[in-house]
Amino acid sequence: MADERSILLFSYGTLQQENVQLASFGRRLDGHDDAMPGFAQTMLEITDPEVIRTSGKRFHPVVAPSADPTDSVLGKVFSISAEELAAADRYEVADYKRVSVRLTSGKEAFVYIKA
Repeated sequence: MADERSILLFSYGTLQQENVQLASFGRRLDGHDDAMPGFAQTMLEITDPEVIRTSGKRFHPVVAPSADPTDSVLGKVFSISAEELAAADRYEVADYKRVSVRLTSGKEAFVYIKA
């Protein structure tokens, strides 16, 4: 039987917050540190009132590919289910898109980057 939480999700922002995890997934996620090389982080103003209410923040980090190969974004990688990935898709606003990236650890994970 396949592990139902076999999808890797990398978070560098509000998906690391316990309150966002409980609201989005109904549980606290257990993750480990990793990094996403070749990306740089900035801040994005969120206008969706539900996302602001859930996160408690109007400005969220967002990442985009960087021209500087030494750039890297720190975060956590979580093992989640397909249903939880769908919940993360619903949480993220249209300014983000989900892509697959190779992390510093060598693992492939989904992450939300600037759309």
